[in-house]
Amino acid sequence: MARSRAALPLALALALLVGAAWQRAPAFAPGSPRAPASQVDARLAAAVSAGLLPLAVEQPAGAYDSVVAMLQSWLVGGTVLTIIIAAALVAATANPLSKRRAAVAAQVEGKR
Repeated sequence: MARSRAALPLALALALLVGAAWQRAPAFAPGSPRAPASQVDARLAAAVSAGLLPLAVEQPAGAYDSVVAMLQSWLVGGTVLTIIIAAALVAATANPLSKRRAAVAAQVEGKR
């Protein structure tokens, strides 16, 4: 008897899934006829050429005219990165909240 009661919810769920799939099936509607291929190709070619136009005008970003220019760019980038890291270290050590916490910790140690 327990076996038939356990199968009832499973059969009901299966029936609901089949019914939902059957209701969704006739909802398909074919798309409208396509435009002529020549018009689509012309618009696509125009869009692609407009998108690639900046690449034709500019040189690639990785092209250096000399080794000296490459080394100068590395030196400038390294200097800027060093300045940013130094500023972050100064900000971390000059944090007033950290100083206040250290002062409170010193007071607590003095009272013990």
